[in-house]
Amino acid sequence: YGMKNQTAINEFILLGFSYGLQAQTLLYLVFLVTYMVTITENAIIIFVVKRNHLLQKPMYYFLGNLSFLEIWYVSVTLPRLLFGFWSQSMTISFSSCMTQLYFFISLMCTECVLLAVMAYDRYLAVCHPLRYPAIMTHKLCFQLSILSWAGGFSVSLVKVSFISRLTFCGPQVINHFFCDISPVLNLSCTDMSLAETVDFALALVILLVPLLIIVFSYCCILSTILCMPSAQGRRKAFSTCTSHFTVVIIFFSATLFMYARPRRIHPFNLNKIVSVFYAVFTPALNPLIYCLRNSEVKEILRKII
Repeated sequence: YGMKNQTAINEFILLGFSYGLQAQTLLYLVFLVTYMVTITENAIIIFVVKRNHLLQKPMYYFLGNLSFLEIWYVSVTLPRLLFGFWSQSMTISFSSCMTQLYFFISLMCTECVLLAVMAYDRYLAVCHPLRYPAIMTHKLCFQLSILSWAGGFSVSLVKVSFISRLTFCGPQVINHFFCDISPVLNLSCTDMSLAETVDFALALVILLVPLLIIVFSYCCILSTILCMPSAQGRRKAFSTCTSHFTVVIIFFSATLFMYARPRRIHPFNLNKIVSVFYAVFTPALNPLIYCLRNSEVKEILRKII
């Protein structure tokens, strides 16, 4: 009855990084530069892939998709955070919070599926090189990218619809720099066991199914590479996979740590640090990993520059 008597709140306060003024200024500059670098890098990759006929291959088609996703991924959280630093206004309405949560989770789920699709593409290229052009057609590439986006956005819709039905009452402070699942769930004053269970089950599905596909693909790739007679062939096969594999390890280690475990057990400041890593710095790192490890992209960028 006491719970029912409380007034439901319709806006939250995002604590963000409430340190001293000097630290705030430094963080503002770091996040601003990271945001601009991320947008620029990913836009360059999309431009290069689109304009260059040598890169009209499935691998680069999916890389273009990933770069497009990364631009939106950082744009869901960073502009609002930067505005908060600048204006010192940390309030966010309930509907804005749910919208931010929806798009952030959608893009993360899409990236999970997209990374699995890219692993499948590498598996076909390395393990079935002769059949690869016949299997990985333009049509299949398009269908797999649509599957990634539709899958990510629909899983997120289910998650957020359950969370948005909960009642939230004071305190309205979210100890985070954006609306993420666990800090929002912790503010609910109604029974949230169903929302938690749905969220946890879907997190396991959307993380583990792609991860299993990736692990299976790389086991096949590794056994094929080890059986190759020439050292040069092995090197070439390895080099086409290492960049993707590096991105997979960085992305999945952070997301499994954050989302594939029951809620309420983790300290929030640690959450914030891990979140900065995968929500801010990873999208800036990914294009660098792909370009530095890839001789084709490096060569084309050199020509353009």
